[in-house]
Amino acid sequence: MYSGAIPQHHVETIESDFQSLGLSPPTLQALRDLGFYHPTPIQAGVIPLALAGRDVVGLAQTGSGKTAAFVLPLIERIQPGSGVRGLILSPTREIALQTWSFLEILGAHRGMKAAILIGGVAYGPQFDRLKAKPEFVVATPGRLLDHVERRTVRLDGVSELVIDEADHMLDLGFMPQIQRVLDLLPKVRHTTMFSATMPDAVERLTRQFLSDPERVDIRPVGGAASGIEHRLYLVAESAKRDCLLALLREQPGLTLVFTRRKIDAEWLSKALEKHGIEVERIHGDLSQAKRVQALQGLRSGRHRVLVATDVAARGIDVRGIDHVVQFDLPDSVEDYVHRSGRTARGAAKGVVSTIATWLDKAFLKDLEDTLGEPLRRCEIAGVEPYHPLKEVRAERGSLHRGKAPLARRRRF
Repeated sequence: MYSGAIPQHHVETIESDFQSLGLSPPTLQALRDLGFYHPTPIQAGVIPLALAGRDVVGLAQTGSGKTAAFVLPLIERIQPGSGVRGLILSPTREIALQTWSFLEILGAHRGMKAAILIGGVAYGPQFDRLKAKPEFVVATPGRLLDHVERRTVRLDGVSELVIDEADHMLDLGFMPQIQRVLDLLPKVRHTTMFSATMPDAVERLTRQFLSDPERVDIRPVGGAASGIEHRLYLVAESAKRDCLLALLREQPGLTLVFTRRKIDAEWLSKALEKHGIEVERIHGDLSQAKRVQALQGLRSGRHRVLVATDVAARGIDVRGIDHVVQFDLPDSVEDYVHRSGRTARGAAKGVVSTIATWLDKAFLKDLEDTLGEPLRRCEIAGVEPYHPLKEVRAERGSLHRGKAPLARRRRF
């Protein structure tokens, strides 16, 4: 029912090889078979600590190779045929599918199996995978608790826990479900947690559920991925769609467009279709099959534009996204960083275009403070830019008076 493969992104690696991290010969051979020879910085920092049984908090941007950083220690520390010993909690179906694919491929060389428990799909195949006595379970919190209530999975044997994208998990309101899941786990266990940001809620989660964790922080200064060119298009609210259309015609590559709401994603994708743009949309109201179809269409080139909401987009892992457009600004600067991370994966380059109005002034100031530099103001042919009005001294009469009257202009 599920299909997928390990994403092959060009991610910056270090000079040392995987052997230096303490992995076993069978795992090293599996990595070589996949064409992986050198770890990324997050892998080099996390894997030795996790192999030694230390609780770890890994802080890294999207596209840093964090999935392998927790999958490889799981495979090494869990014995085949031991039942469900490894649990990976994911915030979205797409992220869970990517993790499950990684586990299936790398675990196969030791005869180990993984079950994936996500919403939006039928229970039948999940029941079958659980009956096969997997060593690993990858799950979104809600569907996992459904299976617990149905008594189709037990968690009292879990010795290895991974909480992936903890900040996003909490943003989606999963804290009560996470608490319920953790209450079902053995008190003595090994826990690894990953997050792109470290807000107070994640700090509290760390203190409550991890034991003296080591912190591995490879986030770039300023919180934004390197290799991204940030552009700002300041227009009137009524000109946002025309600005987007002009950007899509000017930038021919794979493009991800972000909206805030599901209804906006539906409206915008239909509006783009009417203008001859090959487009698909992805949001939380779509079935898993349609979401997978939308991603596969982008990967295959069937369409080059994908309109997405934040909830669905955290799991988007498509190689070669050249352009991210912030059609609606997100609720937080951290979400802007997450959105932007869909392009410039690893050592690649990418463009992030923000279409904003004067109402976004406060957010843009916070964003520029986080990035450590101003966004480059840009204009595009055919779209009238919004001209911020400043308080300037009127020229008329300035030669005749000591203080000329001020002409009122809006200030951005």
